[in-house]
Amino acid sequence: MLNPSKIEETYKAFMANLPEWVHDGIVDVDLKFLHEAGLLDAIKEVEDDPDDITQYFDVIHGEDKATLYNEQFIVWIIPKLENNEPITYVMIALNYPDKALLEVVFTTKGVYNTPRHVLQVLQHYLLDMLETEEAITSMEKNG
Repeated sequence: MLNPSKIEETYKAFMANLPEWVHDGIVDVDLKFLHEAGLLDAIKEVEDDPDDITQYFDVIHGEDKATLYNEQFIVWIIPKLENNEPITYVMIALNYPDKALLEVVFTTKGVYNTPRHVLQVLQHYLLDMLETEEAITSMEKNG
């Protein structure tokens, strides 16, 4: 599904009933999450990572969100104000030819609501999802 209008329809469907799609809930990025995910040291680094897969996306800039997509993923980055505090929602879906499957939604706020933090956490989830898909594919081939 690489058609921008289909991607927008999918986004609207997810947003219409987000609790139904997000079985594990919305992950709040905080110090505890960064520590458990092993991202504290990575966030301190300032150099560019040549393995950064967040750079391999087409981007659609909208008024209310940025949409990143490629053959494997669709990512929506939605900045909002909640209680006069900036917060960023990030929704990550696996991109299948006939549909998208929402896998993860996370938020960043306060000191963690910077582009660098958002992209670092996004990278973490994308790599985790790639590893999981690779393991599933390997099991299917061997099973």
